[in-house]
Amino acid sequence: MIHPYKLGGYNIVLDICSGAVHAVDELAYDLIAGFESMPKEQLLSDIAQRYPAVPAEEIAGCYAQIEALRDEGQLFTPDTFAPMAGKFKEKSAGVIKALCLHVAHTCNLNCSYCFASQGKYHGDRAVMSFEVGKRALDFLIEHSGKRRNLEVDFFGGEPLMNFQVVKDLVAYARSREKEAGKNFRFTLTTNGMLIDDDVIDFANREMSNVVLSLDGRKEIHDRYRVDYAGNGSWERIVPKFQKLVAARGGKNYYMRGTFTHQNPDFVQDIRQMLDLGFTELSMEPVVCAPEDPSALTPADIEIVKQQYEELADLMLQRDREGRPFTFYHYMIDLAGGPCIYKRISGCGSGTEYMAVTPWGDLYPCHQFVGEERFKLGDIWNGLDNPEVQSEFAACNVYAKPECQDCWAKLYCSGGCAANAYHATGAITGVYESGCELFRKRMECAIMLAVARAAEGR
Repeated sequence: MIHPYKLGGYNIVLDICSGAVHAVDELAYDLIAGFESMPKEQLLSDIAQRYPAVPAEEIAGCYAQIEALRDEGQLFTPDTFAPMAGKFKEKSAGVIKALCLHVAHTCNLNCSYCFASQGKYHGDRAVMSFEVGKRALDFLIEHSGKRRNLEVDFFGGEPLMNFQVVKDLVAYARSREKEAGKNFRFTLTTNGMLIDDDVIDFANREMSNVVLSLDGRKEIHDRYRVDYAGNGSWERIVPKFQKLVAARGGKNYYMRGTFTHQNPDFVQDIRQMLDLGFTELSMEPVVCAPEDPSALTPADIEIVKQQYEELADLMLQRDREGRPFTFYHYMIDLAGGPCIYKRISGCGSGTEYMAVTPWGDLYPCHQFVGEERFKLGDIWNGLDNPEVQSEFAACNVYAKPECQDCWAKLYCSGGCAANAYHATGAITGVYESGCELFRKRMECAIMLAVARAAEGR
């Protein structure tokens, strides 16, 4: 399978199953387009009529190069991965590498678009005790097999509302690393309201990454990210974020925003973040019910797709000016990864990655917390819902019939199981608007990589 497209002045041909990316001229682009569907002589004749100024031997030479790329497995590579899809997860069955610790099912903001129901996850407000968190870390060590590197996300709600437990859990994990033969990497996600010097010092010492919630422009951010009195949070958090990022040397953080029906022109929010001095950025589409006022409409989707192109142009412009920045969804490694396991199996939710509630229940990921049918067990008694475990173990890109003819399937790995479930009622369903945006992001990200390579960056 190939995917040819034109963007940013480049003719790009993706060979889906090999991962090869080709930037070609118009002649090669048109030859590749007809290579499989037309007999050779007919295609050469048609191309000769369309390119009368190009000598016949040059057209034939280009055709021969395409044949060589095919024979080398760089074009029209057959899909041989389907038989592997179920086997990959079988090999790692029972091995957990990451936990999302919900240390606080409560929040000091009242964001109406919050998928977590203002941090409560459709239940009661609660905070995780040290004893529950300690057992969760022990559970992770016990079920991590031979894996050395383990990941723990401190999540909420707002995790800094339970900051002492966060600190105590990190200290406990560090105390167990050597004897257990493990290395913990911690991430903290925060809305910033409770950041102070103690938080900054601790985060810079212990957190491999910090995710900071900012929606960009003040008027956009303050529309949704308000406290319980209805006051916006932008002016209170931005100086704290700037101080934390400066103390981290501008590295190992992400400024994560959400765009909604109110700001499909999200590149303006990216520009605001850049003006504030932030350069490690992410903007995500809102996840909510279609009838929600913040939901993206079909017209918004078209605006967002154009914004992705504008964003790629902005990144190239800033590269040339010596002021580069990172956008999370445009981070791709065309040469080395991801591995085929990740391309087929996805994020590992429900198998390698799980979320832990404040009272120790286990769910496939943070977006399933509160959905009782997806409860996998708990950290004391282990996993006891084999039906759901099997459902997630079998969830891969080849388990979704709608994905089979999609050129982006080995880039998205079948997409987010939670988004699929909330959109269709099945984790093997397809969240169509999410797919549409993902394909556009990938086209822009690959074009950006091609342009950077062409410019020697």
